[in-house]
Amino acid sequence: MQINANFAKLQASYLFRDIAQKTAAFRAANPQADVISLGIGDVTRPLPPAVIKAMESSVAEMAESDTFRGYPSAFGEDFLLDAILKNDFTDRGIDIDKDEIFVNDGAKSDTANIGDLFGTDNIVGVCDPVYPVYVDANVMGGRGGEFAGNRWTKIVYLTCTAENDFLPKLPDEHVDILCLCFPNNPTGAAIDRADLQKFVDWAIEHGSVILYDAAYEAYITDGKPRSIYEIDGAKTCAIEFRSFSKTAGFTGVRCGYTVVPKALQRDGASLNAMWGRRQSTKFNGVSYVTQRAAQAVYSPEGKAQCQATIDYYLDNARTIFDALSGVGLSCWGAVNSPYVWFKAPDGQSSWELFDTLLNDAQVVGTPGSGFGPAGEGFFRLTAFNTAEKTAEAVGRLRKVF
Repeated sequence: MQINANFAKLQASYLFRDIAQKTAAFRAANPQADVISLGIGDVTRPLPPAVIKAMESSVAEMAESDTFRGYPSAFGEDFLLDAILKNDFTDRGIDIDKDEIFVNDGAKSDTANIGDLFGTDNIVGVCDPVYPVYVDANVMGGRGGEFAGNRWTKIVYLTCTAENDFLPKLPDEHVDILCLCFPNNPTGAAIDRADLQKFVDWAIEHGSVILYDAAYEAYITDGKPRSIYEIDGAKTCAIEFRSFSKTAGFTGVRCGYTVVPKALQRDGASLNAMWGRRQSTKFNGVSYVTQRAAQAVYSPEGKAQCQATIDYYLDNARTIFDALSGVGLSCWGAVNSPYVWFKAPDGQSSWELFDTLLNDAQVVGTPGSGFGPAGEGFFRLTAFNTAEKTAEAVGRLRKVF
């Protein structure tokens, strides 16, 4: 028997597992410490009342023979697909068909699993810094090559720096699959239409596929595109991932969706048909209760309640941003993003700053080096804690800095 040897190539463990282990060890050694987490991007606000009402109603349906539901569709139920189509696309002037939308159990799953559609010889490009799943999933799938120094030999890194406002340049070498995330995790950068059009034009010219993670699109406040399908030609070259996790508090409920346009053809095959076949075989759908909850996000009450939660987190982000910039740190994010990305002071490494903040302020953040080589010397804080805890953490951070 042979195992998938690519797993053995992965470096150490998953970033957020390392953070959790370090934090747990500190808490064990300091049981009286009040540790505040601004690290992992988990939410703290409760689910919107409209969502709770829909879940309660659908649970009651499951208790009656006439309304009980068994296996859900592997692609999503019509009531949710219709709501997604109308509110996220049609009402915004974007032409997408319902059978191009696939409901899932969260964007992370599909951003990793989408690799099933592509051969192992394809060259993958990622922004650097980058959400670790894009890299690790492709390494597991055999597209990483070998780990040399601090990079994978088969992965093309598009370095994003403060000098270019953490926006990548077009690849200057061959890339088959390009992973983009805007607003970006971890830097908080958002991309404007003209720059996104350049990537779409590039992908069409080179026959490449863009994997576009739009999990944070609801946080955009300045008119930048919220979907890649706002860009001419994108349906022939891009797959988009969306999530209810950070927009409606579904981190524990688990629901999102992926858009695979029928116009996206490669090597004589429809990627839409391939993804449908993949989901039918490997995915058993999202529960009826969860899909009714997601549908409620699009009700008038749900929209207002979700927007209030998004505004709450953006207020937290501005609180963090203003405090850190106020003590002289170079900061990015917070405007279109629930993340604040900043330069570590005094030449500290990312993990050195993690230890400093944990030990001296009892505040947990995320070391930038965990997002890739270009993240070294930077640090990410999230706005997903409560306003009270965020204010307390900011006060501690001011004392440290």
